Amino acid sequence: MNLPPLVQSFVLHFGEMGSRWGINRTVGQIYALLFVSPAPLCADEIVEALGISRSNVSMSLRELQTWNLVLLRHKPDDRRDFFTTPDDVWQILRTLAEERKKREVDPTLSMLRETLMQQPASDAERYAQGRMNEMYGLIERLTNWYDDVRQLETERLATLLLLGSKVTKLLETKDRVVSLGRRRSKTAKED
Repeated sequence: MNLPPLVQSFVLHFGEMGSRWGINRTVGQIYALLFVSPAPLCADEIVEALGISRSNVSMSLRELQTWNLVLLRHKPDDRRDFFTTPDDVWQILRTLAEERKKREVDPTLSMLRETLMQQPASDAERYAQGRMNEMYGLIERLTNWYDDVRQLETERLATLLLLGSKVTKLLETKDRVVSLGRRRSKTAKED
């Protein structure tokens, strides 16, 4: 690689993580390089920086484009395509979440819906459908939550993430207040 040590470390790490995220190493490396590059890069610059083949770069860029993770840019008087990533990391997070939902969650929900509409032919299928219904309910709740969160403005989303364990404490306090109210109501009825 023809990169400064700090950039090379970041690029190599994203390449290694790529396989854990379901993308190949080169796609991860190219994304990382584009993310930290101060200016959009053309395919030849990526080839030179990473020391990989032009065809590998082209295929990887196409994959990143299908994920909506890179932006195509043009320079005046230059016929080459240049690539960059969105500047806003929150937009990148939203894009990743939406693409993963489309590719992984939505097909699973569809399959579960279809399976749950079928008439079970045995006790084993009834049991399996019951378990699938639990999974469907959970995934649907998460999807509805995601749809709500997705519409939040970036500042509100950041605030929500910063709340962290404070939300848990608030819910615990609410539970104690509700429980106390129920006990008082029960005691008043008994009197």
